[in-house]
Amino acid sequence: MINYIPFDLAVEKHDEIIAKSGGKHGFIDEAKLKSVLGLIENDSFYPNFVDKLTHLMFAVNKNHAFVDGNKRSSIAIAAYFLEINFYDQLTIDLFIKESENLALLVAQNFMGKDLLKKVLRDIIFDNELSESTQFGYASIALAKSAK
Repeated sequence: MINYIPFDLAVEKHDEIIAKSGGKHGFIDEAKLKSVLGLIENDSFYPNFVDKLTHLMFAVNKNHAFVDGNKRSSIAIAAYFLEINFYDQLTIDLFIKESENLALLVAQNFMGKDLLKKVLRDIIFDNELSESTQFGYASIALAKSAK
């Protein structure tokens, strides 16, 4: 059974991040956050935990529900999703460490949802990145350097 994040706790995670690292509180559109949180509960759209985690992180990052801190909030809310689903602290710490880069790459449109899913799957199940995922990262580096 998967545990889900209630809207008020997702907002609390955002507020904690803003309090710690600075920025503005508030929403641009709270319906966007409610939508993300509701969609991940639908197994027809997101049938497994990695799909749900990927969509949660990607959509909070890209949909800009908050006035400020959307990238940081995508990491904090996704890490909380791991925590309430009893992932070990090593996995959560690795997720947070890797996600600092992931959130930026997603926001800058260098990383799509498919590669994000591969990275998150590797972190959750292997606690390291596979060769194919590392190759995906290398491709992003090449693309960024070409711009």
